Amino acid sequence: MSRREEHEAYLERILSNSLTSENPSKETYERARLDSPTYFNNLKFGLMHKYQDWDLLDIEGSKVIENIYGETLRITRKEKIDFSLENKRESIKHELASNLRLMPGIGLQTEMKLKEDGYHTFYDLINHPSYGKKAEKLIQKIEKNCFIKEFNLLKSLNKYPDYKNSTLKALSSLDPFNLKFMDIETLGLSSAPIILIGIAEIKGKCIESNQYLLREKEEEPALIEAYLSHLDEASVHVTYNGAIFDIPFIKNRARLYRINSKLDQTHFDLIYPARNLWKDKLPNCKLTTIEEHLFDIRREDDVPGAYIPDYYRTYLTTNNIGPLVPIIEHNRMDIVSLAHFLMRIYEESF
Repeated sequence: MSRREEHEAYLERILSNSLTSENPSKETYERARLDSPTYFNNLKFGLMHKYQDWDLLDIEGSKVIENIYGETLRITRKEKIDFSLENKRESIKHELASNLRLMPGIGLQTEMKLKEDGYHTFYDLINHPSYGKKAEKLIQKIEKNCFIKEFNLLKSLNKYPDYKNSTLKALSSLDPFNLKFMDIETLGLSSAPIILIGIAEIKGKCIESNQYLLREKEEEPALIEAYLSHLDEASVHVTYNGAIFDIPFIKNRARLYRINSKLDQTHFDLIYPARNLWKDKLPNCKLTTIEEHLFDIRREDDVPGAYIPDYYRTYLTTNNIGPLVPIIEHNRMDIVSLAHFLMRIYEESF
């Protein structure tokens, strides 16, 4: 194929993604249909008809629970997962020990000079007249096999282009149960209630999701407290854009009710390593786009976040649970997908 023919084929492929082209693709028609408010309005009424005789407790795994702030609804689901992360212990130690820039006062030029003089690792620097004592302290951190220390050391390398996604290696030192895959749904982008919090945890060969649903706005403190009951100082948040949105949002709502939110644990926000890996390979780095292109998962009747407030308000005004069903499923798939994304990102990063 000539360059001109290649160029024309490329233009045809790009233009087929537009409804204004002469020959829009089937995928373009389908995307336009799913972007239509009419489609989601019809879907909502269809769901209301389908679930008109249902109660929230008819949803699989649902149960009303109580804590110091009152009652909320918990929905628990469990499914099998083969969750494993390759052990990077020796790789981490070697990488940390040989990166002299981890020591304050050593930059790229100084590191190059020290390595020319035979100081290739911190172990070599122990007898150095200027850096010996600092090297001993860093070696103690490296040898301690402590997730937090390794994470913080690796995080300090993120500013270097060759070390993007390096913090993921620290996961080798972590019990998978401590990973808390979480996502929230809200009634707005700020100063609005949280209507659903989902958290998924690895338990043996299964992943268990617990979702806390706001049946009425007065239950929000109980919903937040229920989520917080899953966390302790060893917990590690795993989110998708949660560092900017989800965690700060929960903190603000917890502060409103004077709840001690305990949300300053280590955080892996997968949107950043996902962009590092796939921003030039995929149309975008949305969660659903990654699912479709990398895992061949296509969600049926999924409701985008923009429509969730309207669906939830319809539930409040009609007491019909139909509009809640896709919100709950959307949230559950998000948190379970994070576990699969983490394994894939971990594998492709190293």
